[in-house]
Amino acid sequence: MKVISYNLRKHRAAGELTALAQRYGADVMCLQECDTADMPASIGGLKLAEATSRNRLGLAVYYRENTYNLVDVRSMALKKSMHDRVLKPAEERMLGVRLHDIDENRDVIVASFHAAPLTALNSLRRHQIRTALTELQQLGTGLPELMVGDYNYPVFKENLGQKVREHGYELNLSDSRTYTRYRFFRGHYDFATSVGFTIDRVRTLPQGLSDHLPILVTATAQDRSAAKAA
Repeated sequence: MKVISYNLRKHRAAGELTALAQRYGADVMCLQECDTADMPASIGGLKLAEATSRNRLGLAVYYRENTYNLVDVRSMALKKSMHDRVLKPAEERMLGVRLHDIDENRDVIVASFHAAPLTALNSLRRHQIRTALTELQQLGTGLPELMVGDYNYPVFKENLGQKVREHGYELNLSDSRTYTRYRFFRGHYDFATSVGFTIDRVRTLPQGLSDHLPILVTATAQDRSAAKAA
């Protein structure tokens, strides 16, 4: 499975999505900061599974229709930062989909995630990540899960990785930095968190119009007895 995650920077990079999907052969595309009212029904051979609706700028997930069937969708508003309470930039910060792999005859869960901005504490973002991962289990207990997106976590990533592992998941960073806008905050912001997947590679793709660089996650769902029983 090839999954692209991209923060569009207030929808500015939306025009790049078709070329990205086609060039890298994406099976799933997870987007953040997209104008959800302006998202097409399909992009580069991928079908829109769902887009959040409580804010103009939100999340969207696309999937390859000839490879997967859409089974279920779940979105969630997470614990708010002060930035969210005052400016209300995003209501729903996690959008997950359950997909049925037609060839492999099994289900997987993929999610787009957007953590609170840098004005919030890392402890709040860790709470959001933990809550989002727990909520995704409602789509199917024991299924392979992959959550990608903008984690807004440029420092103390080792501590985050440890906390994620304690929750039973793995955290994977890309092979080079994914954010370039502010000199003092450049680094890795866009991650992949997973359970039940083997993460073969997380690759940072060339920069476009966004201050975030897209990432390409190549992952293989593991055979899990719990997943087969779900």
